[in-house]
Amino acid sequence: MEFYRKNTKKIQKNFSLKGNGLNSWRDYKWQLSHSIRNIDTFEHLTGIKFEEDTKKKLQDTVEKFPISITPYYASLIDGENYIQDPIFKQSFPDTRELDLMYYDMKDPLSEDEDSPVTGITHRYPDRVLFALTNTCSMYCRHCTRKRKVSDVDYTYSRKQIKEGIKYIKETTVVRDVLISGGDPFMLSDDYLDWVLSEIRKIPHVEVMRIGTRMPAVLPYRITNELVKVLKKYKNLWINTQFNHPRELTETAEIALAKLADSGIPLGNQTVLLAGVNDCPRIMKKLMHRLVQNRVRPYYLYQCDLSEGLNHFRTPVGKGIEIMENMIGHTSGFATPRYVIDAPGGGGKIPIIPNYIISWSTNKVVLRNFEGTICVYKEPDSYLPQFCDRNCDNCNLQLKLEPAREYNPRGIVKLLSDVDKTVSLVPQGTERIKRRKKR
Repeated sequence: MEFYRKNTKKIQKNFSLKGNGLNSWRDYKWQLSHSIRNIDTFEHLTGIKFEEDTKKKLQDTVEKFPISITPYYASLIDGENYIQDPIFKQSFPDTRELDLMYYDMKDPLSEDEDSPVTGITHRYPDRVLFALTNTCSMYCRHCTRKRKVSDVDYTYSRKQIKEGIKYIKETTVVRDVLISGGDPFMLSDDYLDWVLSEIRKIPHVEVMRIGTRMPAVLPYRITNELVKVLKKYKNLWINTQFNHPRELTETAEIALAKLADSGIPLGNQTVLLAGVNDCPRIMKKLMHRLVQNRVRPYYLYQCDLSEGLNHFRTPVGKGIEIMENMIGHTSGFATPRYVIDAPGGGGKIPIIPNYIISWSTNKVVLRNFEGTICVYKEPDSYLPQFCDRNCDNCNLQLKLEPAREYNPRGIVKLLSDVDKTVSLVPQGTERIKRRKKR
């Protein structure tokens, strides 16, 4: 990308970097200390100029939703066509962020309500989200946690982190811990090592995950020293967030290679964003570039109902269209799962095109990606295994570990043989109120 090299040189020149000083550019601490945090600095470094009335409106936006862009990420912006540039749209304020809709929510996923202790969100039965900091190297304009961006540079205290670890230790159903924020890689190597080591000591925790945007917005943070720390933890996974192929620069690819070469499994969570990647060709190219770099596409997120994101949201139909253009049209491992993170804390709901056309007692009529219609014959005789949830005395091959009985929830409860529940009814409906009056 010639314009990227040109932009980088221009920004480095505006920072007065030359000679040995150019090494500072590759120092992530220098990048962080020189993050772009106001409109004037952005104009000076990029050469992009705004009209005075536009600047005033942009300043109003920044006062509610702060700006922070790493010099590296700013150098990816195509200054000659910045209005349509996907990098610019993700990083620079938009006056439409102040157009709050009646359905917008500060905390659309109810993370704060599902927080038993500071930093912990416990929504799913066997896993928790563990936020270590509200700080990021860049404030993405589409962030679902924009409510916390105003807590500039806030990191939870060691005491609060210990309380989170204590909760995980005492909650024995937790087998998977997702370490998030903010961005966990904003912490020092030693601090992150301490947190990971403390979680690893907990016997029932099988998997640790880190969610980070650093490989996309500040790949210089993926140092040899950081990788040395991370590779000690054999049950560690890392999820990145690349939203456009242009973010996969040569520098980003080097950072991903360091992580992959160390043996850490990598996944990617892309957010579907209007005007950025809401195109089947762009999305497919992104997924192909990711798997080239040994990153498995994991989720394609429908944009959340957070405040100030309405201009980023697409209809769900656009996501379905993109999935139609991927399922069967490219490798299965290059196809992410399209999900809506349910408002109110309901969790991720998978959304896929409809491939079941019809169903009878012994046949399922299906269609494939080409439109070919076929029938799958069900077995003539199937005797289901009755399950009373008494796992210790089950005659199936369940001797994989000390058996655990578990209580079915939600739809699983309705499918269960042992549970007598026949319906799941929302509380407070008019029908239920009438019953109570009798």
